[in-house]
Parts: sequence; structure tokens; C-alpha cells
Amino acid sequence: MNTTGRIFRLTTFGESHGEAIGGVVDGMPAGISIDVDFIQQELNRRRPGQSAITTSRNEADQVELLSGVFEGKSTGCPIGFIVRNSNQHSSDYDNMRDVFRPSHADYTYAYKYGIRDHRGGGRSSARITISRCVAGALAKLALRQLGIDIVAYTSQVGDIALERDYHLYDLTQTEQNAVRCPDQEKAAEMIRLIEQVKAEGDTIGGVITCVIKGCPPGLGEPEFGKLHAMLGAAMLSINAVKGFEYGEGFAGAAWRGSEQNDIFIPASEATSHLSPLSTPLSTTTNHSGGIQGGLSNGQDIYFRVAFKPVATLLREQQTVNTAGEETTLTARGRHDPCVLPRAVPVVEAMAAITILDAYLLDETTKFEKK
Repeated sequence: MNTTGRIFRLTTFGESHGEAIGGVVDGMPAGISIDVDFIQQELNRRRPGQSAITTSRNEADQVELLSGVFEGKSTGCPIGFIVRNSNQHSSDYDNMRDVFRPSHADYTYAYKYGIRDHRGGGRSSARITISRCVAGALAKLALRQLGIDIVAYTSQVGDIALERDYHLYDLTQTEQNAVRCPDQEKAAEMIRLIEQVKAEGDTIGGVITCVIKGCPPGLGEPEFGKLHAMLGAAMLSINAVKGFEYGEGFAGAAWRGSEQNDIFIPASEATSHLSPLSTPLSTTTNHSGGIQGGLSNGQDIYFRVAFKPVATLLREQQTVNTAGEETTLTARGRHDPCVLPRAVPVVEAMAAITILDAYLLDETTKFEKK
């Protein structure tokens, strides 16, 4: 399964230390203005070596669009693209050739396929998320003309966490620090923690919050194609993700229905165009996270994604080798002490891919070229 989506589809290829990472996007609506600078900007947000708290691997991650674009617009044909690898240090992984890193994909890949690329994790490397960011940027360009906006941010690193309510923060400030947190004071604390963990040869996890604004009601399917299930599947397919919750999520399990129910009210004139009902509706609260009965309800969609600590540690760990013998491993190479800063654009990309696919699947809407 190297393909995701039903109408807006992405197929990816490539390995961490191969010639290139790439993909094919099929189902891109025709006539969308393709801003290559924007696509590159999205890749720059994901690229390694962008700060002292990320891996020092130095890759330009320059995207090359190979097809599906003519005179600056999408043609409706498949969009092929590649991003060439240029800064691999494959020898850094020589001591991992016959050793399984704890909690990494080394063992499961070897068991399933009988062969694995030990250089940087091969296909299991987070570097393959490059393809998701390119496809996500294309999806964002299409969603722009629908008035749908997606923003994600780091809301927790270790035990340093923001309040759950995203309304408390100015999300335009997210890109103003290396950890991509909209609270500058908390961001400084998070950065210090990551630096400390890195100095110890250790890693740390956290949480990314994502907010989708302007999504019309009715996206998703009422049974096995629920919108939150689509988003959950998309997020859980990202490397190192261990959990997904939308709306109040697990916290809401302790509430009563009288506390959690979102009361309906007539919609404001500003949002009334989103509904075909004679009396468009809104809600006084949004504990549902913008999704009810598996369908979007026109309110902000928001969710949280939990990331585990990176499995590769620059310190000694007990493990076994391919012969099943106990041994120790001290990893070498360039690794992220925390994936959160570089995972923010990946979460946005997968959200954009999912929402555009759901929009194109919805028989009650029509993609309008503007």
C-alpha cells in the first residue's frame, strides 16, 4: 500500500539513501494555479538541517515537477515529481547492518520481506514524508480557492504543554520559532528541553495540534468512510505517530452529555452560504471538533496527534543481532532528537490530502474554478 486516497490519490516511492524520493499525484483538479515557490516553501519547513534541534543532515530538498502542469496550471493529468537525495552518509549505518534497533522498523521489515535497507531505515525512514508534503502542498493550492485553511503547531514536547483550546493562541506566530509553537515562552522551554535531551544522546516525543477552518458541512461518509476515520488513518500513517483524537477526545470521556453537547443556533450571515438548509445552523460550542455522525458540520475541525520519541538513540542500548544473539548498539549518524518541529508540515499535508479527497468524493458539492 504505497497509494493513499480515492479520487485525489498519492503514490510514493523512494528510500532514505536511494537516488531520490518521489511520487505521482492523480486526481488533481484541472486549472489550479501551481505555485512552485509555495510547494518548495512547504518542503523547506520539513527539510533537515533547518535548526540546532533537528538532524544535521544537509539536504536542499529541491522539488522537480515532471508532468501534469502546463503554463503554470494543473492539467488534470498525473503530476509526477522527484526530490533527489544528495547528502547521504550511508557509512554511518554500517554498525546497524546486522543489528535491530529497539522500537524501530528494522525487525518487522526484515521479518516481513526477508531483506531490509539498513541505511537510514530505507523505506521506513521519515524522509519519505517528502512525497506527502509535495502532495499536501498541491492539495492546499486547490483548497485555497474553496476558502479552506489548515494550520498545525507543536502543542506539547515531553511534559511541557499548551492549553488544549487553540483559540487561546495566535496561530500566525507558529513559524516564529524553531519548534513551531505559537506560544513564544513555551516554545523557549520546549527548545531547552530538546537541547538537553539531544546532549544526553536521547530523544523525546510530544503532540501536534491541527486546525482546519472553512470546511463545508457534509464531507465524509456516514458508515465506514467517516471523516474522522479518514483523518485518523491519515495521521496514524505518519512515521512515529502513536495516537489520534479529535474534538475533546479522551478528555471528553469524563464529561456528561449536558456538558459536551454542542447546542444548535441559527448561523450568522457570514456562514449561512455553507448550508443548503432553509435555516442554516451553527453551534454555541464545538466540543465535537467539527465532525458529527462522521460528517463535517461546518465548524472548525481540530485534532491532536501524538508522536513517540525517535527510536534511534545516540547512546548504548541492549538489543539483538540478525542471528538472535544479544548485543549492544550505539547508533551513529544524524538523527532528530524530536520529530515534532519537522512533523508539523507533514500533519498539515496529510490533513490537506484527506480533506481535498473528501471534498472531491462528496456528490453534493461541485469544485468551482475561480
